[in-house]
Amino acid sequence: MHFARCSTFARAGRGTIAGMTTSHSTRGIAMVLLAAMLWGTTGTAQSLAPAGLSPYWVGALRLAVASGFFALLAAPALWWRASAARLPWRPVLLAGACVAAYNLSFFAGVKASGVALGTAIAIGSGPIWAGLMQTLAQRRWPAPVWWAGTLLGVAGGAAMALNGHASVSAPLAGIALCLLAGLAYAAYALLNKPLVAQSGAASANLAVFGTAALLSLPVASVLGGPLRAPGATWAIVAYLGLVATGVAYLLFSHALRHISGATAVTLALAEPVTAFALAIAVVGEAPSAMAFWGLAGVLAGLLLVVWAELRTQASRRRAAEGGKGALPADGEGSA
Repeated sequence: MHFARCSTFARAGRGTIAGMTTSHSTRGIAMVLLAAMLWGTTGTAQSLAPAGLSPYWVGALRLAVASGFFALLAAPALWWRASAARLPWRPVLLAGACVAAYNLSFFAGVKASGVALGTAIAIGSGPIWAGLMQTLAQRRWPAPVWWAGTLLGVAGGAAMALNGHASVSAPLAGIALCLLAGLAYAAYALLNKPLVAQSGAASANLAVFGTAALLSLPVASVLGGPLRAPGATWAIVAYLGLVATGVAYLLFSHALRHISGATAVTLALAEPVTAFALAIAVVGEAPSAMAFWGLAGVLAGLLLVVWAELRTQASRRRAAEGGKGALPADGEGSA
């Protein structure tokens, strides 16, 4: 994982890490929460689309549209610095495969398991996968308070998904696909962090999402059949690609400069909060009391994770002030 050099900030006249870690972490946290709000509009947007376009095509096409968005943003940097040439192709290919796997396994898993249960498993398992993978990478467990917030948020998300039902059932294959989606999303976040640090958010995402689109389009043609869609559907695809994918992942990637990958994945649990609000305001659903308790659990879990991130940054700042040497400035390991 990428570790920023404190001396870089000192040479730039911006002081040491003591003056920037907390504010940068707050900025990163805000970016992820805003990205999660945009992701939370995906379900409502798809529900408003005319029938006729396979969800596999929706997933693949939104990746293609997002790739075009990132290409426009990255064009100046690629022209002047040729930053794409400096990106290591193996992490880019793996990250792109993770994004493609997330899209395909998520749609297939939700189709097999049901929207509520499938979404809860996919989104809820992501933070746990991220915490475990970051532990293996750093050989250090995240702080107990981070785990407490993460598990509380996951439990709250599950309660929101159950929405008053005592139990739900799903085939094992569907559950496995949803778990794979959570794993792929967490792996993408951890792989994307050093890529963004190396070449910038737009260039890194162009490489990753371009790879994902190239992998997803042929699969969509096989699983989704011929591409046939009413004209109104393309407006939904454009929104999903430009806003709910392009802008959202741009914010998420910028945030990875300032907070750890595991924390970013956990904060994305704010996504079902937005979906919950839109389901009430736009779709007209009437959630159960259990769903509202779940909402409270998600919000409380997010607050604990934010507190853990800021507390770690404060400890890092105090250590820097005490002359204990250069420390990571981007939040890596802060979970």
